Amino acid sequence: MKTLPFTKMHGCGNDFIVLDGISHELPPLEPLAARLADRNFGIGADQLLVVRPAGTAAADFRMEIFNADGSQVEMCANGIRCCYKFLRDRGHTDADEIGVETLSGVVRPRWAGQDRVSVDMGRPILEPAKIPTRLGSGEGPVIDAPLTVAGEILKVSSVSMGNPHAVINVDDPERAELARLGPLVEQHPAFPNRVNVAFVTAVSRSRIRQRTWERGTGETLACGSG
Repeated sequence: MKTLPFTKMHGCGNDFIVLDGISHELPPLEPLAARLADRNFGIGADQLLVVRPAGTAAADFRMEIFNADGSQVEMCANGIRCCYKFLRDRGHTDADEIGVETLSGVVRPRWAGQDRVSVDMGRPILEPAKIPTRLGSGEGPVIDAPLTVAGEILKVSSVSMGNPHAVINVDDPERAELARLGPLVEQHPAFPNRVNVAFVTAVSRSRIRQRTWERGTGETLACGSG
């Protein structure tokens, strides 16, 4: 049986299995991701992260991201922070800022000291076709668009931060029917690539409370891009 070294990491409770594709030859990952992420019969995680050499001169490294169901996704903000910490811990870099190639482009995490990492996520993508979503039209933005789910009309706003999000304002996220509505919105035809779903309420102008249903994973403790 082949041994596969791994590291378990988390960002704000959003947890990952990290594999080193720089130092080790790895097997095909899509069928493996779901097995490893299974919390009963595998290691258990929200996502599987793989670090590899960059495939473009514009980046220093490449990060691949697989959800708990085995699907590959474009970007994960908590994941890229863990990726950078992993690269530093393993001696692959000592730079204070690096470029990481992802399916949504090159993202630049920075070392903030005391085991902290910040990341520039760039500007929000508001144009419906680029999110992508069939809600709204033209250049957007998509704000409080009506979405019929199981006979109920939800008001949904949508944005991409390298991966698609549906945002639903509620009075109390703790009382939101996340387990019922989350997968229905995630897989709604209005979102051709599926979507991460956030149930949020504004506490102040600088603070919100949120629960997140991540596509291909389910409820997570945090979402850095959402």
